Amino acid sequence: MTEEQAAAAEAQSRAGETEAGETEAGGTEAGETEAGETEAGETEAGGTQAQPKSPWDNANLPWAGKPRKADILCWAGIVLSGFYYLALLPFRASLVGTYPVAGEILNGGTESIVAAAAFARVGHGTLAVVILAAIPGLMKFDLIYWWAGRLWGERVILLLSGRRKSGPKYMARVHKWGRRFTWPAIVLALFLPVPSAIIYVIAGWTGMSWVTFLGLDLIGALLWTGLLAGLGYALGHHAVTVAQTISHYGLWVSIGIIVLVVVTQIRSVRMHR
Repeated sequence: MTEEQAAAAEAQSRAGETEAGETEAGGTEAGETEAGETEAGETEAGGTQAQPKSPWDNANLPWAGKPRKADILCWAGIVLSGFYYLALLPFRASLVGTYPVAGEILNGGTESIVAAAAFARVGHGTLAVVILAAIPGLMKFDLIYWWAGRLWGERVILLLSGRRKSGPKYMARVHKWGRRFTWPAIVLALFLPVPSAIIYVIAGWTGMSWVTFLGLDLIGALLWTGLLAGLGYALGHHAVTVAQTISHYGLWVSIGIIVLVVVTQIRSVRMHR
């Protein structure tokens, strides 16, 4: 073998060693890259599993996540409205036969409107005062429920509906008919056999402005008050006698109402369990 052949053979040998080393190094780098990706994936998965559940993620609350200031204010208004009605229960029966107009202003109760109109028939007051006094009592908390619909939408509708199917049923009608359903529903809310609050929440959920809502709500309140006032005025002295009898036994009537409310709430809680 000549020196040139020996040199060529040696060069080929060195080139082979170099390629083998590069191949091995490439394999090592690929393995390290794959291992790094695996570790990153495990770290990401571990981070996902470690995320704690928010205490605000509660199906019994109308909002999702941490509440905003508006959420707290609106929810507080709804809760306070419930306490307001409970606080008035002991006085409703006594006001019917003594100060029915005051009962209208405070609560807008059916019995107060009928009794006030009956007193107007026998010369104690006027129908105009009877009708106007009932408006604040009937509408005082309606705008809060409209606001709840704007804030929370379908979530609060389902929450207020509970086991009733009225909420989803009305939501489906809104999707189908739009304002052709919502506008008449607000006007007739006091006449419908469902909680009026659900109708008012749906109005907010659909994006109805508060001015339009209050206008339609006022029309409905006037229609309802006019119907009851007409009934009381027609009954006249007979309704006055009944109202005064109820006020005379107002304490026992109030106790009966409170017991009825408590029993209804207990049954409702048991049904939801």
